[in-house]
Amino acid sequence: MSQHNQGEGKLPQNPEPYWREFIDLPEFPQLNEDIDVDVVIVGGGITGLTSAYLLVNEGLKVAVLEADKLLNGTTGHTTAKITAQHDLIYDEFLHNFGRSKARLYYEANTDALNFIRKTVEEHQIDCDLQEEDAYIYATTDEYASKLEKEAKAYETIGIDGELVDSIPFNIDIKKALIMKNQAQFHPIKYLAHLIGIIKEKGGLIFEQTTAVNVETGEQPTVLTREGQRVTGNYVLSCSHFPFYEGLGLFSTRMYADRSYIIAVKTKEQYPGGMYISADQPTRSLRSTSINNEEMILIGGESHKTGQGMDTMEHYKALETFGEQVFGLEEIAYRWSAQDLVTLDKIPYIGEITSGQRNILVATGYRKWGMTNGTAAALLFKDIIKGEKNAYQSLYSPGRFYAHPSLKNFLVSNADVVKHLIKGKIETSDKNIDNLANDEGAVITVNGHRKGAYKDEEGNVHIVDTTCTHIGCEVEWNSGERSWDCPCHGSRFSYTGEVLEGPAEKPLQKYDYTMLDNLTSEDSGY
Repeated sequence: MSQHNQGEGKLPQNPEPYWREFIDLPEFPQLNEDIDVDVVIVGGGITGLTSAYLLVNEGLKVAVLEADKLLNGTTGHTTAKITAQHDLIYDEFLHNFGRSKARLYYEANTDALNFIRKTVEEHQIDCDLQEEDAYIYATTDEYASKLEKEAKAYETIGIDGELVDSIPFNIDIKKALIMKNQAQFHPIKYLAHLIGIIKEKGGLIFEQTTAVNVETGEQPTVLTREGQRVTGNYVLSCSHFPFYEGLGLFSTRMYADRSYIIAVKTKEQYPGGMYISADQPTRSLRSTSINNEEMILIGGESHKTGQGMDTMEHYKALETFGEQVFGLEEIAYRWSAQDLVTLDKIPYIGEITSGQRNILVATGYRKWGMTNGTAAALLFKDIIKGEKNAYQSLYSPGRFYAHPSLKNFLVSNADVVKHLIKGKIETSDKNIDNLANDEGAVITVNGHRKGAYKDEEGNVHIVDTTCTHIGCEVEWNSGERSWDCPCHGSRFSYTGEVLEGPAEKPLQKYDYTMLDNLTSEDSGY
């Protein structure tokens, strides 16, 4: 069982996902020299590692560059459902893009599920893979009506589904829509096995190696923060937010969304299946085995990063829901995840910009990275091998549909402008003296907006709150003890280090013991 200290109520004090516990992942060195390979892969999550696995099996020399530790990003913070049921989307896709594209999206994600099944079987991977039906349920008449439309879309597209009037636990629902024969697994156990195969077949993996730019050309070169150069025939950007945007303008075509998960031991037994609510706020449910004990993963409470209420309130809302539905004995873990949402809800996977055939990007999975990330790796492999792939046009980053892309482009970027202006004119009456231990807040120092966090020992850490991406003002996230940007989702530790892109440089430090602000090359300005 988790040894995390218990904070207020039942919630663990520290936000740590379950997946990485009890597993000894190999450690890899930091890159310290220039190298040449066939394919440079940036990002050590499900997309990057599945890509490396596929490409070493094709006899190619690959190098994976991970800025932190492997599987410590979005892949390590997932609910790990392997399904093509991605909320209420198929009716929307049917109306916006037509039957062919809606069907292609379903097929791409079903192919990814089948690839994972086949890989697990081929290598006999012990990763808790379980077949489960997936359910979307509605608790209101409004969303029951939407579910009925979604069920008709399933029928039109050819998806094996069924509308039902109840689900097997204590939630009063109007309707639920089943997508049959889906799955769930332990993503780190699965990918740890692929890491072993990548190593065995000569693939190179480097941790604590941050890619910051690309020199384009016939053989593009990835530049690292420490000055190393990695040259290949192809560069695959598999980092959560693209480490290199080129002319793709991805930060204007996506927004970042945070959601929350608790792993709980319950009084009521879990009846099986994977569930997600159609109504808001979202509730997501699945079971897992932790140390031979069945636990339930309760997720939801999504909101735009850096916007909304005190983030601890989202965990408490999940706790209340769990107590009402199952009765809670223990909350063993809590964590959150950040996901990127594209203008039309379909990921961007393929050439980073039209005609740039040797720099490929995968981003914008909208919480469904287990299948979309696997689909991306399969598409990358086909592009590199010069083979046809039915999904290349569907996922193309260069696409731009007049509806809904144009409307969503305008709305998303108006939201950015709103938060950019709002942050600049906001003032704070907080000061360092009235901060409690383990509290962070925006404060005013000599008329300037700063961010302060007082740690559990009473040490104060002050940063400038101007995000080093485009200059929006970051907000304090109490649930994760981080500074989050409401414009494009960049996240920074309380000491200012980058946790999530698109920002690449840390927040400027403000030395509280000296009134002069000392700047350096790392200031981000």
